[in-house]
Amino acid sequence: MNKIGVIFDLDGVIVDTAKYHFLAWKNLADDLGFEFTEAHNELLKGVSRVRSLDILLEIGNITISDAEKQKFLVSKNEEYLKYITKMDAKEILPGVIELLDILDDLNIKYVLGSASKNAPLILKQVNLLDRFLGIVDGNSVSKAKPDPEVFSIGADKLNIKPENCIVFEDAIAGVEAANKANMISVGIGNKDTLSKANYNFNNLTEIPENFFSAFLSEKIYR
Repeated sequence: MNKIGVIFDLDGVIVDTAKYHFLAWKNLADDLGFEFTEAHNELLKGVSRVRSLDILLEIGNITISDAEKQKFLVSKNEEYLKYITKMDAKEILPGVIELLDILDDLNIKYVLGSASKNAPLILKQVNLLDRFLGIVDGNSVSKAKPDPEVFSIGADKLNIKPENCIVFEDAIAGVEAANKANMISVGIGNKDTLSKANYNFNNLTEIPENFFSAFLSEKIYR
């Protein structure tokens, strides 16, 4: 494997916007009259906004019309945007900049593969937009994770075979999508939760210095 590429998820890997999603979804649940907890929010990680709303409504055992769903999707996103437009570089997660620097030094290309339709805005807010070769987000795909479409498009942007792509994910659906795409999955977060990933680390600061060079030299890191 002498040529590799990297695909990063956004939320929970590059920045932590899950907290803002939680606040926006919780406010919607409060308006609908039921409790939405942080444990519930885990179910929404890595999935599309439309599917997230469906899951939230299932939690509250609420049935609404398609027109009402569209209204809630718009209002939730508007509230979420109020949070993320206040983001800056201080919200980049530990280890991200150092890892991107290593990839640049090794001449390894990387793209973003996220369910978020706001991914370009978020990257711009934290001054990382220009570092990525490309962005595959919720506006680019027709199928949400765990479907592998987002990562397959990412591989195309990298012009690298799927089996030579390394995916960094913090969500079960994302790890499943990477595995379905026949890519190398790296789970960032709880190892028990992301047990199906090929590799596991609590955060990006734990990535060994020789992690990528080992792939480049065909000596797979264990």
